[in-house]
This record gives sequence, structure tokens and C-alpha cells, in this order.
Amino acid sequence: MYSSALWLHSLLRWAILFTGLVAWFRAIGGNTAKRPWTPKDDLWGLLLTIAADLQLVVGLILYVFLSPITRLGVRNLAAAMSIPAARFFTVEHAAGMLVAIALIHVGRVKIRKASEPARKHRLAMIFFGIAMVVTIVAIPWPGMPVSRPLLRP
Repeated sequence: MYSSALWLHSLLRWAILFTGLVAWFRAIGGNTAKRPWTPKDDLWGLLLTIAADLQLVVGLILYVFLSPITRLGVRNLAAAMSIPAARFFTVEHAAGMLVAIALIHVGRVKIRKASEPARKHRLAMIFFGIAMVVTIVAIPWPGMPVSRPLLRP
């Protein structure tokens, strides 16, 4: 079960990165070209939110029930802080991703409440852009001390 959840979590990372970057580039393009906010702009924000929420559910299942790393980290937080992998997955990865998902949701709400298209594009550019930066920083990329493969077999 652990390896299947980890595989899905790894796969969903690409869905978030893809939908997030498309939504962000559409916001940049819309802001630059001064074009109206379209249903496609809204769709990409929605797809990003769905991908992030699915990732959150799988991540929480891993964090709370399946991961031996976070189980160790939660049991003894002081000891986990001295072990880079335990600290990363128990605190840094989880906190970073929660911040990114919160930014995505806050951005979607603010975009829906905005009335002018230019403001919608600016809000999407800001919130989705910051969320993507936080997400990219919090992913355990190959080459990092706590690396994970780009795709799990």
C-alpha cells in the first residue's frame, strides 16, 4: 500500500506542476495582452486546485498512516530535526506543500470575487506563481540530500 500511495503521490506532482504552470502562464499572457478572463483561464485554475487537493489527500494518507519516515519524525520530533530526511518529510515538505495549497485556494477565491479581468489575471499571476515557487522548492528533486526519483516505477 505504501509503494502504491508513493507512486500516486509522485505522479500527481507532475499534474500539479503542469496545471500550475499552464494557469500561471495563461495569467501572465492575459495580463500582458490585456485580454478578458475566459472560461479556459478559470478551467486551468480549477484543474490546478483539483490536482492539489488530490495530492493533499494522498500526502495526508502517506503522512499519517503509511510513511515510516514521518512516523519516526512525529514520534520523536526532537530526534527527527537532526536527521535531514526525517526533518524534510516531517516538517519542511509538509509545511511547504500546505502553504502552496493554501495559496492556490486563496487565489481561486480572490479571482472569483474580482470583477475586472485585469485584476483576475494579476491575482492568478501572483497566487499561482508563488504557489508554484513554493511547490518547486518543497519537492524532493533528484540530487537533493533527500531526493526521490522523477518517476517511480
